[in-house]
Amino acid sequence: MSGTFGFALTRTDGAARLGRMQTAHGATETPAFMPVGTQGAVKGVTPAELLACGAQIVLSNTYHLALRPGHELIRDLGGLHRFMGWDGPILTDSGGFQVFSLEGLRRIDEDGVTFRSHLDGSTHTLTPESSMAIQTALGSDVAMVLDECPPLPAARETVEAAVARTTRWARRSRDAYDGPGVPFGIVQGGTYADLRDASVRDLVALDFPGYAIGGVSVGEPPEAIARMARHTAPQLPEDRPRYLMGVGRPEDLVEAVAAGVDLFDCVMPTRNARNGTLFTSEGRINIKREEFRRDPRPLDPACACETCRTASRAYLRHLYVSNEILASRYNTIHNLAYYLGLMAKMRDAIAAGAFASFREAFLATR
Repeated sequence: MSGTFGFALTRTDGAARLGRMQTAHGATETPAFMPVGTQGAVKGVTPAELLACGAQIVLSNTYHLALRPGHELIRDLGGLHRFMGWDGPILTDSGGFQVFSLEGLRRIDEDGVTFRSHLDGSTHTLTPESSMAIQTALGSDVAMVLDECPPLPAARETVEAAVARTTRWARRSRDAYDGPGVPFGIVQGGTYADLRDASVRDLVALDFPGYAIGGVSVGEPPEAIARMARHTAPQLPEDRPRYLMGVGRPEDLVEAVAAGVDLFDCVMPTRNARNGTLFTSEGRINIKREEFRRDPRPLDPACACETCRTASRAYLRHLYVSNEILASRYNTIHNLAYYLGLMAKMRDAIAAGAFASFREAFLATR
């Protein structure tokens, strides 16, 4: 385990938590959103632009980086931080979610998962031990254990078996990890509250430095995600960071912070940006609509990001319908600034003891 890792709560407001997660590559003030840099890059933006948007920590993907360019190459070039030019903390997922989504291209057994690459069809095996070795080579600050994430719909017995295997794999991952950061355990259990309870008990007994709530972004309705977050988060150790994986919409983040969650990631702000859907203080905007063709206003008058300081709605629409690369860049910068700004506003509200009123006012606008 890394001696540089630590987590401390600095304030609570109801179940909402204000904290600080320390790593070898700096601190992250929580609650925090992690932009997704699947292949070692947050699509369309530079590390400097990420910092300008308010990013503190980013997420990268074990599966994709192991296949291309290869974790050994990244290790030999000084690790992922140097490779991608990002000096702040990096969390890497285990690759499990991506492998389990390769329906028809993978086989699961007790040892791990055998799968065919989506790039060239070559066969690979990912085990708890090899996932930890890959993340060690990448040099990530937080490494996620390999877990089994059954897709929806899944029968109870399937989910129950996945919970048991996730615990066994978590123990193997913990014992195998020898990296510069720390491993986090992942709670599974689908929408079955009692299976979530069992998963929490098993993983807390393994004494991980942090815990994730997994398996809640595989197709469940938003109310089910919120229910499982409210059910699971309070059972996790108070002095460890709590991470809700793959969620989600701005309102989902607010509700999860209200439940006591500290860390989040999702492709929604960047993917939506590339599709022309932008998040603003006045709600979502589909920038390709005809109504914005002659609109001289900034995208969001309440936002101070580069996009809102520079480009009008009319210009952003023109870029998008003209298929200009700058459209994706401007849109991504804004959506990230919106998400990261939302997290900063929640941190401020918790610090002021005003999170309940912030939450009520925010949700009233959705």
